[in-house]
Amino acid sequence: MLKLRSSGLSCGVCANFQIPIPRCFMNSITTSSIDVKPKVPLYLRPPSFSASLSELTKWHKWAKNLASSVGSSFINLDNGPDSTLLRRELNWLLQDLVELQHRSVILSKLESGNNENPDVSVALRAPLEEIYCVWRQRIEKRRPFQYVVGCEHWRDLVLSVQEGVLIPRPETEVIIDLVEGVALNNAPELAQGFWADLGTGSGAIAIATARALATHAHGDACGRVIATDLSPVAVAVATSNVQRYGLQDVVEVRKGSWFEPLKDVQGKLAGVLSNPPYIPSGDISGLQAEVGQHEPILALDGGISGTNDLLHLIDGVASMLKPGGFFAFETNGEKQCKFLVEYIENEKPSSFRDMNIVSDFAGIQRFVMGFRR
Repeated sequence: MLKLRSSGLSCGVCANFQIPIPRCFMNSITTSSIDVKPKVPLYLRPPSFSASLSELTKWHKWAKNLASSVGSSFINLDNGPDSTLLRRELNWLLQDLVELQHRSVILSKLESGNNENPDVSVALRAPLEEIYCVWRQRIEKRRPFQYVVGCEHWRDLVLSVQEGVLIPRPETEVIIDLVEGVALNNAPELAQGFWADLGTGSGAIAIATARALATHAHGDACGRVIATDLSPVAVAVATSNVQRYGLQDVVEVRKGSWFEPLKDVQGKLAGVLSNPPYIPSGDISGLQAEVGQHEPILALDGGISGTNDLLHLIDGVASMLKPGGFFAFETNGEKQCKFLVEYIENEKPSSFRDMNIVSDFAGIQRFVMGFRR
């Protein structure tokens, strides 16, 4: 998260990225119904509120003191954030809160303690009372910062997130690296096919995959992505993110469990990707409070050994992929990776080829990938 937030994308309008759609793909997938209205991230709200500089200064001082009071207590408790990280988050919150035109001046005054013109009005994207509330929730309830501001920075994307939607992690970016560096480099024709992102959450993998397919496409032939999720909140949020990046003609979000919404493309998929629930049930209570107490258990709990959904995906992907199709799944790491590879070799020896275990940024073996024979 630190790396992503320092990229300079914390404020501003997302790119309206468009991908040309070949005629043969037009209207081949129907749009799924959405029954949940996603929340608007703080940085995308209009600056419809205001507070005096003195009022904002008072809040800022209170918020910094609250962050500083944490010290290293959260780290000692469950490896949570320390005061240094919380103060950095406070700066990010301010960047999203204050309107763009005078942001740099206002932030400079707050940091320097400049009391000149204390009555000047500052345009804000949310009322100060709400910001008092959400910052108290961040510290006292350990509410994830991404839920506080309503977005997460992932690769070159700014994705809406909210309660009920898993927050995308930096390590999951490796899946897109595998799509580009392994699948599309070794089999460029896969860039023209249908791909699936199962358990899409915020739509991160689906959106990034669609952009990768566009980059590797030849002529007008460009692939498409179907994203599935059982959660209506995730379906709504993912659909909103897809629309904000102008990819609604390339990425379709379908509500349903794993392969169930994909019967019309069985045996036709060029790629299947997923970051499924993989944490053993007994480990949930020991997770960092921001995760275990706030993020959706549906997206975390993988059963007793953490492999329930991973095994379901392995069992189903062979019939969903076309010959030469690619798959990549994220796991809890190390033992789960080796278990899955052994399972494939023993139970489905004729289904896949070129299987491999890939490490994440920290060197932990986390991803299992391969091709359909």
